[in-house]
Amino acid sequence: MTLHQFLTDPGTLDEARVGERFVLRGPEGHHAATVKRLQAGERIWVADGAGTRATGTVVAAAGGALDLTLTAVCREPAPAVTFTLVQGLAKGERDEQAIEAATELGVDRIVPWQADRSIVQWRGERAEKSRRKWADAVRSAAKQSRRAWIPEVEDVVTSPQLVQRARRADAVFVLHEEAGVSLAAHPVPAAGEVVIVVGPEGGITPTELAALAGAGGIPLRLGGHVLRSSTAGPAALAVLSAASRWQ
Repeated sequence: MTLHQFLTDPGTLDEARVGERFVLRGPEGHHAATVKRLQAGERIWVADGAGTRATGTVVAAAGGALDLTLTAVCREPAPAVTFTLVQGLAKGERDEQAIEAATELGVDRIVPWQADRSIVQWRGERAEKSRRKWADAVRSAAKQSRRAWIPEVEDVVTSPQLVQRARRADAVFVLHEEAGVSLAAHPVPAAGEVVIVVGPEGGITPTELAALAGAGGIPLRLGGHVLRSSTAGPAALAVLSAASRWQ
């Protein structure tokens, strides 16, 4: 069984060395010391969300903090090819289900999309509040799945903004049930950013599909069934990872 993992702020493990002491503070230190009630001698992982993970042995747990002796420090390099999930806003928290599963499956970046057929609306203060909620969900999923990297959650984009965003990517795969080519049959780039676009419950409009195709997007299908907005993105990530990272 893998060790429990706790998170610390990016940069706090940059100078970490084996044999040194490290104190885990804040909400994570409180959770480890007070909620989990870790005891001296237990081993845990501490990750900074930016690629560094340390293994530590508990020396003491008191005052809402965890005092550790570091026994290993691993710096995981960023992948050559990164996966960005553009998730159409959906009702009933299906979009949150999608980003949590995508995080477990290795997504590197998430872009909330205010698609033309999105019923849910992110505007004004609600937009930033909702983005923070997604970021919290992603952080929790990254912690649970023992990831050293926490995916970034970008600001919400409209359809015209997504088209501009797509032009900067190295590959854009637009999931669409009427596409003639399957995602599994399409090659995965060896490097660069791969963007996976998933529409809301009502799907991607013909206008949006045409605009994304004009920006280099390639319509691709997932199997022979229509998947929910909460399922399509994670399924696509599994297909792409099986063809690249998981080999």
